[in-house]
Amino acid sequence: MSPEQLSSLLVSIVRDLVAAGKAGTLEEDQIPEPAKAPVMRPRDRAHGDWSSNLALRLGSRTGMAPRQFGELIADELKTKPGIEAVEIAGPGFINITLSAAASAQIIDDILDQGEDFGRNDHLSGRRLNLEFVSANPTGPIHIGGARWAAVGDSMARVLQANGAAVTREYYFNDHGTQIDRFAKSLVAAAHDEPAPVDGYKGAYIGEIAGRVIDQAKAEGIDILSLPRVDGGTDQDGNPLGEGDSAQREAFRARAVPMMFDEIKKSMEDFRVHFDVWFHEQSLYDDGEVKKAIDRLRELGKVYDKDGAIWLRTSDYGDDKDRVIIRSNGQASYFCSDVAYYWNKRHRADNPADEAIYMLGADHHGYIGRLRAICQAFGDDPDTNMQILIGQLVNVYKDGKVVKMSKRAGNVVTLEDLVDAVGVDAARYSLVRTSYTQPLEIDLDLLARHSNDNPVYYVQYASARGANVDRNAAAAGISREGADFSLLDLPDDEAVLALLAQYPQVVTKAGNLREPHRVAHYLETLAGAYHTWYAKERVVPIGEREQGEGDDSAKNPSPACSAARLRLNDAVRQIVANGLGLLGVTAPDRM
Repeated sequence: MSPEQLSSLLVSIVRDLVAAGKAGTLEEDQIPEPAKAPVMRPRDRAHGDWSSNLALRLGSRTGMAPRQFGELIADELKTKPGIEAVEIAGPGFINITLSAAASAQIIDDILDQGEDFGRNDHLSGRRLNLEFVSANPTGPIHIGGARWAAVGDSMARVLQANGAAVTREYYFNDHGTQIDRFAKSLVAAAHDEPAPVDGYKGAYIGEIAGRVIDQAKAEGIDILSLPRVDGGTDQDGNPLGEGDSAQREAFRARAVPMMFDEIKKSMEDFRVHFDVWFHEQSLYDDGEVKKAIDRLRELGKVYDKDGAIWLRTSDYGDDKDRVIIRSNGQASYFCSDVAYYWNKRHRADNPADEAIYMLGADHHGYIGRLRAICQAFGDDPDTNMQILIGQLVNVYKDGKVVKMSKRAGNVVTLEDLVDAVGVDAARYSLVRTSYTQPLEIDLDLLARHSNDNPVYYVQYASARGANVDRNAAAAGISREGADFSLLDLPDDEAVLALLAQYPQVVTKAGNLREPHRVAHYLETLAGAYHTWYAKERVVPIGEREQGEGDDSAKNPSPACSAARLRLNDAVRQIVANGLGLLGVTAPDRM
């Protein structure tokens, strides 16, 4: 019996008590749904397998003491199949002990549902736009972006497991000064000149510059001979902006798509798939900025002052109103934020009920203004928007902080981490700690095949389970005739209880937007499984006499071996399911 089934049973009993007139003044519409009346695992096993506070929550509404109401529930619960004992503790906690067979029923549920076990539909009908990474297309993905890639993709998987329709989105900042600085840096590198003071450095700048030169040469263009003086026109005859040049524009036009392609490949290699690659420039090219401003005018949220267009963000707690269009007609950086939010909520394909922004540690100042944008459009920032701020990552090797990348020059990149430890260890290490906390990654630890390496510890549970299956097959152990009532040893019970909690973990991780909860759960399950493996056997050590009882954890009967083998399979399935939510593989061998 799963915790969800037990919750449903308790709620059903309360409904029956109300219908029979035995629940005092409690009314039908005051009874919570099972999902909102969860049972919990007691810290002290002497208090049973599961505990419910339902009598405490409803007692005052019945007109009787919670403990008295709890006794009524307990009397009915004791008559149900699979319930071994029920006790009322303290002011009205209902402590429940299941029979061994009822506890082990979770095994069949897991094996019958397979990959779907733990999934639910409680977020069904919700369209979530999850924007993450969104690094500027001016260099490789740094370690902070790598953290968001792992966390964001895992979060999307968890939300989808809860029934939500999730759009994974990457926002390319390809409109603005950072692209100008990138182009300047490339031109300087191409001429063996020092990088501009505000430019980009690192070996990758020289690499990209060289690729641009080669690409232009293949098109019959000597890009280095193009004018470097300001003004003029680009290759299509369009006037260049102030401070630009034909050569710089030629580098920009070729290099930015190259960086797009490199970033896309990095993400795919890291098992991160995006549904939408959104270009900031499209907000201006497609008229989205005008649509957003027109709507804000209709709502009376913008005004003209000193030749500029302003948004009344101070009406929503911002420290001052913000300029959308400057007096020179140029859009502010904030303008893109306004139009982008409007686009997310009102685009033709998959408009978002909720826009989730995953931003870096240096973006705390954006929270107020983004929420103000949401409110200015008449939306509820607690319903239609969520802003998540991630913290910094430090990488260590040999006990020292790794500060330099051979390619990027001043940061550790995603590729650096993957080259050092592989995709599985990189993803797992980046997601297992709450993104709200600073993260320290020890490369030496992640390369170690030992129990103190968390990803190895969890993956080894998968590989060990597969080895148990192989050994059982070689010994002719059958899964038929399993007697789950024989799974009554303490280590059996510990593993079974953890298996039963997996759906709750998935639900909570989705509701709280905290995929690290899945990793913590897997590590706890792996620990219980490794302990179980060390104490109990599926394949008997020696020969059994005909009719001999099941008198040893090391020498089980065929019915017990079959039950343990199915328990082993259930653990493998849950480990695979959980690792799948984190984008990590569940190996058969290590």
